[in-house]
Formats: sequence, C-alpha cells, structure tokens
Amino acid sequence: MKKIGLFLLVFSQISFAQTFTKKDTLKGSDTAFRNFWDVKKYELSVEPNIQDQSVSGKNTIFFEITKDVENPTFQLDLQKPMNSKNFMGNFNYTQVKTEDDFIFIETQQSFKKGERYYMILEYFGNPRIAKHAPWDGGWVFTKDEQGNPWISVAQEGDGTSLWLPSKDIWNDEPDEGIEMKIITPKDLIGVGNGKLISQTVEKGKNVFTWEVKNPINLYSIVPTIGKFEHFSEIYDGEKGKLDCDYYVLSYNLDKAKKQFTQVKPMLQAFEYWFGAYPFYEDGYKLVETPYLGMEHQSNVAYGNHYLNGYLGRDLSGTGVGLNWDFIIIHESGHEWFANNITAKDQADMWIHEGFTCYSETLFTQNYLNIEKAELYIKGIRQNIENDKPIIGKYGVRNEGSGDMYYKGANMLHTIRTAINNDEKFRQILRGIGKDFYHQTVTTQQIENYISEKSGINFSTVFDQYLRTTQIPTLEFSQNGKTLKYRWTNTVEGFNLPIRIENTTLTPTKDWQTIKLKDKKEVKFNDNYFVEFVKI
Repeated sequence: MKKIGLFLLVFSQISFAQTFTKKDTLKGSDTAFRNFWDVKKYELSVEPNIQDQSVSGKNTIFFEITKDVENPTFQLDLQKPMNSKNFMGNFNYTQVKTEDDFIFIETQQSFKKGERYYMILEYFGNPRIAKHAPWDGGWVFTKDEQGNPWISVAQEGDGTSLWLPSKDIWNDEPDEGIEMKIITPKDLIGVGNGKLISQTVEKGKNVFTWEVKNPINLYSIVPTIGKFEHFSEIYDGEKGKLDCDYYVLSYNLDKAKKQFTQVKPMLQAFEYWFGAYPFYEDGYKLVETPYLGMEHQSNVAYGNHYLNGYLGRDLSGTGVGLNWDFIIIHESGHEWFANNITAKDQADMWIHEGFTCYSETLFTQNYLNIEKAELYIKGIRQNIENDKPIIGKYGVRNEGSGDMYYKGANMLHTIRTAINNDEKFRQILRGIGKDFYHQTVTTQQIENYISEKSGINFSTVFDQYLRTTQIPTLEFSQNGKTLKYRWTNTVEGFNLPIRIENTTLTPTKDWQTIKLKDKKEVKFNDNYFVEFVKI
C-alpha cells in the first residue's frame, strides 16, 4: 500500500481530523506507524557545537514488535531544521523518507509479536533556539558570568524530537532506559540523566557516558554542559541509600551547598506522602541550568538563583512560599508525578502538574505545619483563571488550561477534605505510586483509582474541575436552627460531600433542609474549593 493510502486510512478513523492538522495527529496519536512496536532502549550520543550552535550525534533504537504485522511503515520524529542520515536497521526496509518533521521507514517483511530489532541513524543540524526557555522549546547556547559556555535544552512541550530522532510520544517510554554519551570540549563537563558510568578523552574531547536503568519519559532526556563543580551526599531513604549529586557553576558552589540542604527534607516529605523515590538505581541529581527549571528524570534542572520562593517571590501571596526553594520542591515532586507516573497523552497533563503543584502543600505541611500548608493551598487560588478546561484534546499533543497547576491542586485538596481521613488519603497517594509504578496512565485510571480507594464516587468532581470552567457554588440560608442548601453552577449529579461540624451534607441541585443543634451561624470549611453563597 502506498504511503498516502496509509495516511487516509489513519485519518479517516480520527474524529477530530477536521479541527487539527495531519501533522498534529502524527505527533500526538498512536497511529498505524507507531502502534505495532515498543521502544526498549535508546543508546545515543550528542555533541553540541558551541561556535555555530549546531548539534550532532547518533541514536540506536532497540525495539520490540507488539503484534503481528505485514510490511509496516515505521515513523520516527525529528523536527526541522534538524536532519538525519545513514539509516541502518537489522530488518528488511525498502525506503527511508523524510516528510516534514517525520522519518518514515517502509519495510518489506512480516514482523511477529515478541521479535526484537534495532535501527540506527545519525542526526545533525542547527536545532531551534529557545527564545524564553523553558516556556518555549529549544536549545540554549549561552555563557555563564565568567564567560564559559553553558548549554542545555528545554523540550517538555515540543518534544525531544527537537533534536533527537526518536519515537516521540508520551505513551512509549524506553522500558530498559537509555545510555547517553555527551561530547564536550576538554575544559567542560557534560551532565545527563542517571549515573555517570565512564569519563574518557577521545580525539581531544571529553566523553561523558550516562546510564539510566529505569524507564524514562522522553522529554526528560537532556544533556547540560558547563564549567561545573560537583558535590554529593547520601540520603538514607525508604529503599536504602540514595545517591544525591549536584552539578553547579563553579562560582556558585558555596551558595549551592547552603541552598541544597532543602533536598533531604524534600525527599523525606515526598517519600512519606508518595512512597519511595522512584529511581534509586539512577540516583537523584540537581544541575544548574541557564533557565528556571524542569523535571528531567534523575537530572532535575535548577535555575532559581539560590533563592527561596519562585525567583524570590511567593506564588501564594501569603509569604508561606518564601520558606523554601520553589524549583527544588516543585521540580523534584515531578519525579513521582510525571516521571514515575506519566500521562499517556499530553491532554492529561494535569496528572503531572496537579499532583506536583499539590506536592508543594504536602511538603509545607511536613516542613512547617498544617496551618501554613492550608494557608498556602488557599493562597494559590488567586492564580486560577478558569479560561478553559484543564483536560485538552486527545491525540494531537494538546495541553489543556494552565489551571492544571493551581486548580488541579485545589481539586485534590478538596477531595482530601471530603475524604476527611489524612491517613487514608496518604495511602491513596502512595498506592498510586505503587500500583502504577513506572507506567504511563490515563486520567480515567487515576480518577477511578481515587474513587475506588476512597469509597466515594468522585467522578462528577473530576468532571466539574477538569472538564468545565465552573466553580461549584453552595447556596444556603439559615433561619435559627434551620439550614437550607443546594448546589448551583455544577455538572449534573455533582457529588461532593460537605461537612459542617459533625454532620456530612450531600447537597444536590434541589433545596434540602437540615436541623442544626443550635442557632450559631454556620461556618463552612474553606479548604473546599467551593464558593459558599449565603442568600
């Protein structure tokens, strides 16, 4: 079958093809070019050229066939203006074509489920340069304060295919990890994910080889190059001794040693709430980067200038957030939600950002106290815009609203408040980390899990906060000992238990009445992200 025939077959089955482009769908969907093979490991090299801001290297992709298929076409992703050459694979391929941001490998062979193969190709070119990393995707070629080269890449939204030929879709992580060689000038250090397994000099250049043993989400695969100093420590955690390594610009060493004392309390708090750090074999690492930060797995990007808060300010407006370094806490929280547990589709990115934003509150509770934690979570509500639903469009690499952070966190806090049992809530969080360990997931899996384990059907709560822009409103009136109440501004059948004193209300859209013990004015718990309106 000709490739155009394959395209038509794929797109005729996708209901939103009229809204999004073919390119969007090829990037975001598990199409016929992707759904028959599973990446097992990447072995890659990368050499940034400081002078002309180019990148080159090679990638070997080991993969397994997941279903019997005849003469398929493989799709790899490599975004323009990057190029590839010298493709090779240990299977019968007939043609390798580049079309826009994609490489198609046509074959003439029967593939059987369980068979393993590899493909190799070189890549080269001048990749997109980020104008405002990490908010836009691209490489960053800059210099530190002493004039030394300082290089990294930001790619969460746009994907690793900004520079690396790969199967760039969230639902396929290399199950057996990666090996990455970073080639640098002799006076610089290249830092990657996982652990450093060798450092050599070849043809007058440094070659740093890093290994990740665990599955890794693709946008986490990031090299960073600079004039770094290295120091380390050991954290005694739930699974034993965890190597913690830090790579910082040489003139910031003293600042880093002081600021990074927050790492151990962070690990302790998150292991308490979420379970053991998910990547003991690969270690934990903070690397100073020329942009604010990012959650690269076992290779967390740090650029908060050794300040508490978010570049020295508190996102909650309460002052609580100035007690800790936002980038250390937030980006490390992603090791559990985004890196351990990754959404299959970018539309469900709230699983990353909602839980991780809420991790700031959970850390605050352990680091300070619950009163400060509640003050913080309520304070960040000021950042909610209610511009569009949190869940985006599936299959086209489409994110939903940025409310996935603050509104997502407040939704989780509301659910916690409704459960009214912090130990049960903690075990639910730990259970998510354990039962979905190193997996890619859908929002439905997470929603169902929380409802099942809590014993409360929160399906309409998720619908309300994730799929609409409406904030539920509880209207009420009190006449002496008589309290009348009802929901407005909610989805059909909205089910959120509301506690007052020792009584649990189950409001609906119809007025209900309850007799109170006395005439004292009712005060509702403002930990619910609900508008309480007295009429």
